[in-house]
Amino acid sequence: MKIAVVYDKEKTLKPLDGGEVLAIIDDEKKVVEQYENPGYQMSKEASMEAILDLGAEAIVVKERFLCPGSYAMSVGRLKYIPSKFDRLNEILDHLEELKKSAAEELEPEMYAEDYEEM
Repeated sequence: MKIAVVYDKEKTLKPLDGGEVLAIIDDEKKVVEQYENPGYQMSKEASMEAILDLGAEAIVVKERFLCPGSYAMSVGRLKYIPSKFDRLNEILDHLEELKKSAAEELEPEMYAEDYEEM
């Protein structure tokens, strides 16, 4: 399975537009392919477009990592892997366990935008 993850230079997981690195974990080949995130500090939708173009089959998410637009672009095309982990190495260490929690859809609070924080 090819699993997308977005993180910063310290390898801490970030929302789609919050991490410089967009990575694809290929668990069959046991490699992590890293790319520059085209949506960094711009748009979650641009990041999602790149993830879909790279052939990802799933994406690691936490609350508010996606937005309604990026979710709409990806629903039915990706599986979602909710994570309690915050760093890339933790994801890699618990990949098999995380893959078991992959879902076809997310609860709305996972991708809702919270305008009160702005």
